[in-house]
Amino acid sequence: MGKLAVQKYFSFMMLIITFLLMVFTLVGLFGGDVQPAGNTARAMLVYALPLLLTANAVFLIYWLIMRRFHWMLMPFITLLCCIPYVGTMYQFGDLDEAAEKTPGFKIATYNVAMFSRETTGFMAQDILAEMKRQKVDIACFQEYNDFSGDKKNSDSYKEYFPYSERGKDDMIIYSRYPIKATKNFPFEMTNNSAMWAEIDVNGKIYRVYNAHLETTGINGTLHRAAKSKMRGSDVQNNAVLEAMYGNYAVGMIARSGQANMLAMDMRESEVPIIVCGDFNDVPYSYVYNTMLGDLVDGFKECGSGFMSTFRGAKQVRIDYIFHAKELKGLTYYKKELTYSDHYPVFMKVTPQTAEE
Repeated sequence: MGKLAVQKYFSFMMLIITFLLMVFTLVGLFGGDVQPAGNTARAMLVYALPLLLTANAVFLIYWLIMRRFHWMLMPFITLLCCIPYVGTMYQFGDLDEAAEKTPGFKIATYNVAMFSRETTGFMAQDILAEMKRQKVDIACFQEYNDFSGDKKNSDSYKEYFPYSERGKDDMIIYSRYPIKATKNFPFEMTNNSAMWAEIDVNGKIYRVYNAHLETTGINGTLHRAAKSKMRGSDVQNNAVLEAMYGNYAVGMIARSGQANMLAMDMRESEVPIIVCGDFNDVPYSYVYNTMLGDLVDGFKECGSGFMSTFRGAKQVRIDYIFHAKELKGLTYYKKELTYSDHYPVFMKVTPQTAEE
């Protein structure tokens, strides 16, 4: 009798956990629909979605093994609801090599991490060589360093990219097509910024946004956490945990304001737009949803495989290329270069035909 009671208690607890996982996962899926300010905990559930998905899959298997098919419906339905989210991180299929030969133009976005502040210009030259290999027509660089970049390589860059426009100190747009107009967005109280350039591609004007949104500020906090752990102070560890939460919350709120500013400007554009950059945020977040608006996520359209663009311990997708529906994506991929803590992302697009 005692053993049966324990089994019933265990099953009941597993059922409660299954239900809570379903609730937290579904709330996380819609966490990107609310402003982070005032809804921090809900908005942060978006970052936990990979773990919540894994947990739901484990409990789905558990209830299958236990032959409790009615309880299995909770994780099963939850996982079905997550299919669109999974599509922002992984796409089946392979890169369409034939599409690379289709007429169009290619865009690249790359956080070059100040070219590691090296002063020889060799790294900037290597990156330029990769842009040439990929036949890039428009390149958006974030965390750009003028001394390691253009000043050291002005002739070679101008030879391949005859046109360029600088934003704030941290970014630049290079183009093989004429640039007709530009605008900068210097964000307040931060080194991050955004810009756009209107580019004439074979007689058609496109507005290309280059955005570098607020960082999380988490790396410095993690460093302090490691030092506190070595000292073994519970008080210090608690303080660091609070700082981590605070840093993430502040960064998230700052990014949401920056995304709102850019989204308002995008709505006023009279020409088709392309949005590139390091958003420092994950798919389904408020920033992702706001920047995407009614645009097309290039990776979901024609990407393949697992798309993580940050090289650090956190394998996440935070670099994006979106485009207006007047364009059609042909290819979307990254190159695992080691010049930065980010990978460059490439996309080839072509104007939509009337039939499409």
